[in-house]
Amino acid sequence: MPEIQAINNFLAEYSEDVFCSALQIRELILKNLPSVDEQIDINAKMIAYCYGQKYTELVCVLIPSKKGLKLGFNKGIDLPDPHNLLKGNGKISRYVEIKSKEDIQIMPLTTLLKEAFNAYQIRTNR
Repeated sequence: MPEIQAINNFLAEYSEDVFCSALQIRELILKNLPSVDEQIDINAKMIAYCYGQKYTELVCVLIPSKKGLKLGFNKGIDLPDPHNLLKGNGKISRYVEIKSKEDIQIMPLTTLLKEAFNAYQIRTNR
């Protein structure tokens, strides 16, 4: 897991709103995905949260940009989404768009993270 300073350095390239939102969502991720590995991918400009190096072991990613932040979910198409937060039209992944602090809805995001963790456990038989 990278040190918090490496995370801060990576996120420092973005606006203060994106920086603060990313740190808040990061805390949610670390709280709801037990012992998850956190990996900064500089080239892809994202922070990945996974339990190994295989794509099937990827649970979610934080993708900062100048416009905001996305919390992407591997196999997001299969996740229950009672709050209709998930966007995207890819075959596998879905994401939640965070454009401001008001978009951070703790309980719905916590629910999605728990569902993503359960889906990971099922697909990897853990």
